[in-house]
Amino acid sequence: MSLYDHFRPEERPFAERVEEWTMRVRERYEQIQTDFLDPRQAFIVRSLAGRESGVYIAADGGYEEAERIRIILHPEYMEPEPNEFGIAVLQIQGTNQFLTLAHRDYLGALIGLGIKRDKFGDILVHEEGAQLIVAREIVDYVRIHMTQVHRIHVRVEEVPIAAVRIPPQSFRRITFTVQSPRLDAIIGDVYRLSRAKVLAPIQNGRARVNWREVNDPSFRLAEGDVVSFKGFGRFRVAEVGSETKKGRIRIEIDIVE
Repeated sequence: MSLYDHFRPEERPFAERVEEWTMRVRERYEQIQTDFLDPRQAFIVRSLAGRESGVYIAADGGYEEAERIRIILHPEYMEPEPNEFGIAVLQIQGTNQFLTLAHRDYLGALIGLGIKRDKFGDILVHEEGAQLIVAREIVDYVRIHMTQVHRIHVRVEEVPIAAVRIPPQSFRRITFTVQSPRLDAIIGDVYRLSRAKVLAPIQNGRARVNWREVNDPSFRLAEGDVVSFKGFGRFRVAEVGSETKKGRIRIEIDIVE
């Protein structure tokens, strides 16, 4: 079995890039910094780089429990300093205190500015605004061009990384078995929905995997995937285990509460 058989076909170009990065670290002693990665991409990097002797990994997403992170692959003697990750924090504050903005509003504003998703990390939403974890190279661009979010005028300023405020968030771990790690099967078990009640919403674009719309109910989930199902919530695939004696697959899920 090829190493790439463990990844989806659409993930192979990224896996090949990771293989190239590890080669450059191992043979040329380079230090490689990634853009912001989603949990699945981070899992792929750790899986591939972890096989290579002489290749070490450091990660940072602006705070300890960050979902989206930047990774630096490096030789043993080149352990990176915190400032080498190129991460900055932007504080966004609206001028209208009577309207509340949601995560999707800030995400839409950034995408609307033409900023690629891999140039910013987590979006931490608070009652009075939000904090954006971003790549340092886009700080000035965002400060100049982000003047409103969902028709609300906003002020943008850079704050120290130490000023990051992590909204309270808890996870609930559940475990169950499925015949196949299909998107529809796992969503159905997580939210206790029948297959009939899951199929149509998925086909109508209400499911996202790693922030990308997936409308194929048979899409196979893998360890590290983050799934959102509109109207129900979000969860992360913590572990895809081996088959049981009855031929079912053990799944561990962290549900965001």
